[in-house]
Amino acid sequence: MTVNSHLVNLASSLVLSDTEKLNIAISINTLSSRLDSYFGRGINDKFQFGSSCRGTILPRKADAKSDIDYMVVFDTSEGQKKPQTYLDRLRRFAENKYTRSEISQSNPTIVLSLNHIRFELVPAVYSYDYLIPSPKSSWEEWMSTDPLSANQQISDKNIAENSKIKPLVRLIKYWNSIQGHPFASYDLEKHIVNSNYFFCRSLKDYFYCFWEDINCTYGTPQYIKDKVQRAKTYAAKAKQYEADDMPISAESEIKKIVPIL
Repeated sequence: MTVNSHLVNLASSLVLSDTEKLNIAISINTLSSRLDSYFGRGINDKFQFGSSCRGTILPRKADAKSDIDYMVVFDTSEGQKKPQTYLDRLRRFAENKYTRSEISQSNPTIVLSLNHIRFELVPAVYSYDYLIPSPKSSWEEWMSTDPLSANQQISDKNIAENSKIKPLVRLIKYWNSIQGHPFASYDLEKHIVNSNYFFCRSLKDYFYCFWEDINCTYGTPQYIKDKVQRAKTYAAKAKQYEADDMPISAESEIKKIVPIL
């Protein structure tokens, strides 16, 4: 096996199985029906978004924290409330329709943990664009978001880069999961989509390019810098081993970054 074949095979295994897709579809249909039943006209819209729509979600065997992002857009005809008001409404809905052991708040979402997947229920309101609760670190209560634009961006980039971007995203998110999620998955996706890949052809070219390009900021915690530097070192060694016609040694270094699942 070569570095490229290992990466291609691994990326292919980092996709949802047909059974997982079916279970998720059933859960989403159930969730949608229960939201309609509970809120009625209190919500204006609801839809799935995020990595599960972009084809970059990892199966739970690769990332126990894989989740489905689901936006619930509340009606504001009687006035817009504070973010916590809508979070509380979602929590009460979840407690009414699901067992309490499955429910938690992870600001700014309500997390619904089912046997086969986690849902992150995101409350939103619509005023020219979608507004969702800001993180606790922000001084603003609401932040605007375009939940569908990222889908188009990654799709366009994937087409432009010979269908290598989505497999690359899955590989890097797998590394991130192994390392205990030092980075937000969406931030990694944005970095990959916004990067340039001159002269890249095979998946290994894109993989090497990612590790050559990524750098931590001054304020990044040292333990994260160490994780990134280790991966960069393994990738550089693998690339040199390949240049020296030592494919087995090269593959061994790559497996230190993304081992067989």
